[in-house]
Amino acid sequence: MKKMLTAIFPGTFDPITNGHVDLIARTSVLFPRLIVAVAENPAKNTLFTLAERVDLACSALEHLLNVEVIGYSNLMANFARDHQATVLVRGVRTTYDFEYERQLAEINRNLKEDLDTIFLMPSLATGFISSTIVKDVALHEGEISTLVPQHVKIALLKRIASK
Repeated sequence: MKKMLTAIFPGTFDPITNGHVDLIARTSVLFPRLIVAVAENPAKNTLFTLAERVDLACSALEHLLNVEVIGYSNLMANFARDHQATVLVRGVRTTYDFEYERQLAEINRNLKEDLDTIFLMPSLATGFISSTIVKDVALHEGEISTLVPQHVKIALLKRIASK
């Protein structure tokens, strides 16, 4: 019996953006099972907790029936092994993104021999969006309605107001 191909779309998602949603939706039609892996990543000073980021992503992606959102804090190669995944999917906007992602792809393949990474280009409409930019625009009271799902906008503005 052949196993179902599982892909992982990892990231910090602090917060999930319309760019993430677009890439994840496009990825979801390529694989029968897609896990959106939300990284704990203590090296990053996240605005939202892991549980909050998982909840925001779950709400943003609930329309994608073959997508599940899981928080994690271990090595990606181990997470992939635990979930029988053999493909990672990453969005790359720039050559800087590519160089960084290429290094991650190589270490992941070194740690799990059958783990390949596929790079997707963002759409023209969302390619400029990053979580960092969204947070900065929101912090400076700019309009973020076209950058994030509505529930994320509400959570982000509430978080910024409480700081």
